Amino acid sequence: MRIAVLSETDPAEPRVAAVPETVKKFIGLGADVTVQSGAGLKAGVLDVEYEAAGASIVASAADAVSSADLVLKVRRPSPEEIGLLKRGASVVAIMDPYGHEAELGAMAEAGVDTFAMELMPRITRAQVMDVLSSQANLAGYRAVIDGAAEYGRAMPMMMTAAGTVPAARVFVMGVGVAGLQAIATARRMGAVVTATDVRPATKEQVESLGAKFVAVEDEEFKQAETSGGYAKEMSAEYKKKQADLVTTHIAKQDIVITTALIPGRPAPQLVSEAMVASMKPGSVLVDLAIERGGNVEGAKSGEVVTTEKGVKIVGHLNVPGRLAATASSLYARNLYAFVETLIDKEAKTLAVKWDDELVKATNLTRDGQVSHPSFQPKS
Repeated sequence: MRIAVLSETDPAEPRVAAVPETVKKFIGLGADVTVQSGAGLKAGVLDVEYEAAGASIVASAADAVSSADLVLKVRRPSPEEIGLLKRGASVVAIMDPYGHEAELGAMAEAGVDTFAMELMPRITRAQVMDVLSSQANLAGYRAVIDGAAEYGRAMPMMMTAAGTVPAARVFVMGVGVAGLQAIATARRMGAVVTATDVRPATKEQVESLGAKFVAVEDEEFKQAETSGGYAKEMSAEYKKKQADLVTTHIAKQDIVITTALIPGRPAPQLVSEAMVASMKPGSVLVDLAIERGGNVEGAKSGEVVTTEKGVKIVGHLNVPGRLAATASSLYARNLYAFVETLIDKEAKTLAVKWDDELVKATNLTRDGQVSHPSFQPKS
């Protein structure tokens, strides 16, 4: 059983799919682990550390995958990497399949079995494999740090001989994993925190962290959650009522963090240009949904935009990757927990249980076909 860990080809991706801790565990399961030289460098892991854990270091991706049964990556393999994989190999990564039918087709045509970690079902046994949660948790933390860095004032209230410095007001829009961590981080930094979400269950979570909940709590609000725990698309009428409430609230805020994402769809717009214009000069908006189009009107992918009124809109890409060492460590553990279920521990071979609910939920391509029902080509 040969496992290969590749460097990421995207220059904006500093994370790595395995760390020395998980390499040791894979070797303990009977695997030979090969790591492409420099794969962990941006995440603070040197080749010698992988070697000390028992891995072999090779110079190129071709050398790493030529005989690999299983390939581990952070992002979907590039076309060049797909061409290097042997038929029948398995690839586990964050595949970003929505809107990338051609790339899925290429992986299917190459005869590789692929698994998308972000499609992991939200069930108890899969919690340790939930990459969306592990990475969103870090994104929520980093969003507050980035917001505070752009904000030209102190976050906590300070009593000084020269007078009192008021606490910053932070408003978190979208209270999933990222939003909850943003609330907790902003509270630790001494800010006055408010938050909003369309899911009723979040109100108690927000208040348990010492923040105030802001939402239009009508009948539609009470039904606004899918069985999978995600937010539903709300009606135009509800959106208007919520927007009116948010408009008056947002004008008083110093830092706004938006985290709203709906799987497989463009990010909903939460903050209009007029709302941005109503904020005080020096205020900051951090848009964590920028890779799906953004929640804030006027946000630009990968840029910090300053409006004519002096409001900053932060649109950093790959926010978890801004904490590459920690993000890699958590992602590698998520990967190991899933891959362990694909291995026959007695035979020490890869033995995918195709009827396992985790495999069914995450498997994208198999036997030369796109196998996931949500992404099969339309006839």
